[in-house]
Amino acid sequence: MQVTRSLFDEVMVPNYAPSPIIPVRGEGSKLWDQQGREFIDFAGGIAVNCLGHCHPVLVKALTEQANKLWHLSNTMTNEPALMLAKRLVDNTFADKVYFANSGAEANEAALKLVRRVALNNYGPEKTQIIAFKQGFHGRTLFTVSVGGQPAYSDGFGPKPADIDHAEYNNLDSLKALISDKTCAVVLEPLQGEGGIISPTVEFIKGVRELCNQHNALLVFDEVQSGVGRTGELYAYMGLGVTPDVLTTAKALGGGFPIGAMLTTNDIAKHLVVGTHGSTYGGNPLACAVGLAAFDTVNTPEVLNGVKTREKLFKDALHAINEKYHVFSDIRGKGLLVGAALNADYAGKSRDFMLAAAEEGLLVLMAGYNVVRFAPSLIIPEADIKAGMAKFEAAIAKLVAAKKAG
Repeated sequence: MQVTRSLFDEVMVPNYAPSPIIPVRGEGSKLWDQQGREFIDFAGGIAVNCLGHCHPVLVKALTEQANKLWHLSNTMTNEPALMLAKRLVDNTFADKVYFANSGAEANEAALKLVRRVALNNYGPEKTQIIAFKQGFHGRTLFTVSVGGQPAYSDGFGPKPADIDHAEYNNLDSLKALISDKTCAVVLEPLQGEGGIISPTVEFIKGVRELCNQHNALLVFDEVQSGVGRTGELYAYMGLGVTPDVLTTAKALGGGFPIGAMLTTNDIAKHLVVGTHGSTYGGNPLACAVGLAAFDTVNTPEVLNGVKTREKLFKDALHAINEKYHVFSDIRGKGLLVGAALNADYAGKSRDFMLAAAEEGLLVLMAGYNVVRFAPSLIIPEADIKAGMAKFEAAIAKLVAAKKAG
């Protein structure tokens, strides 16, 4: 059977509009498509492929586990799940871990947990969840309602109740909403889909203090910012603020689907037997790969290397901008970097993404005004240089076309 992009339109639900490129092989920070064209990957599967494609340590872990045990469900536990959970609690604030399959599921568990804690400790009136505009927390009905982007949540009937949205980096906006009826505040410690927005120190510490004042739990969605992406193991470690609940996914499996919710003993005790579950959560294959990815990333060499690569990316983007004047801001942390388009190119991030692909470079969007970069945490410096040359070539053509047209 011939597999082409048109087959997608024939057999797949039309909720995606994928690129015409169909990759068939990957190695490190490079991909090759059906025609053998080579691409440098600055997208990383949307911040998932933290060690690039087909990293030998992950391939070895998956292969070895595939010959041992694939699935049990949670009627029994398994060694890889316990080993990964132990690694997570040993290296974070958390005492307990819940495994799921995705970031959305990890966030769903966190949202159910904070509501249960409030009910048990304070009664049925403490149900309000406050999140932030332009936030993103997943695509289930609960998580997409908590996410602060109505375009994703409207049109599916009644939404879960008692969810309000403040403005990110605006403490007064949160103060106007929070009260003793608030059970939790949910935020990304570095907004991803919302445009690669970093929190100010004043804001993030103020959120923690307001939560403390109102007996509200603080939930950090680190699905995109976690597992080394910012140059810290988790972003909260560089902010001087510790959440009560943390969610993680994407890079946690290095490309294999897995998610997790982390929290303390005092909070975890409210999810007693039967209150929540997942058939595939804690799957041995996923946890074996996750353990290998976690141990590979959680080293000074890799984490410090992220910060070195951040400078290379930002320096290259600033140099491009000095020549072509297309960006209003270069922002982000670690290897979650955003290039915000200026007024002359507002709403054109997709054009930049498509133009880059034409040159053999894969990048992402973060909304219509920001080009997003989320490459492998160990991308070779030579690939950064070569990829930025391709990006510059793409921009040169866009600028020339704009001047001509």
